[in-house]
Amino acid sequence: MYKHILIATDGSELAAKAVDAGLKLAKALNASATAVTVTEPWVAYVTPEAAIAFPFDEYEKSAAESARRTLAAVDDAAKKIAVNCGTIHVKDQYPADGILDTAKSQGCDLIVMASHGRRGLGRLLLGSAAANVVTHSTVPVLICR
Repeated sequence: MYKHILIATDGSELAAKAVDAGLKLAKALNASATAVTVTEPWVAYVTPEAAIAFPFDEYEKSAAESARRTLAAVDDAAKKIAVNCGTIHVKDQYPADGILDTAKSQGCDLIVMASHGRRGLGRLLLGSAAANVVTHSTVPVLICR
């Protein structure tokens, strides 16, 4: 059925549920897995006024450390259940784009990710990476809530 599962995570508690589900599915299907975390471009986080207080170098350092911790947790979880799982940190992309690009470049045939379930104004203002991935993906997407 599925041979290579992409598991998207942002390190949140909700994403951890999707990581768990994705790894268990990979184990059950004897599939390989790749975990991806995406770091948004610095300009997406910083207004011109805030750029003085939060310089680019500090953002890069903080983002890299956060990604390292996030992916290390996935790696540990995969080792505990004996699942072959690589990890990728995609820098300077919006989450949906980074997830979709990684799925394509790694030859993944399923994407597993969480959805925060935002509705209304929150979704309009913040967008939904899950909705964008589902809309634009050429492979099946499993959304965990």
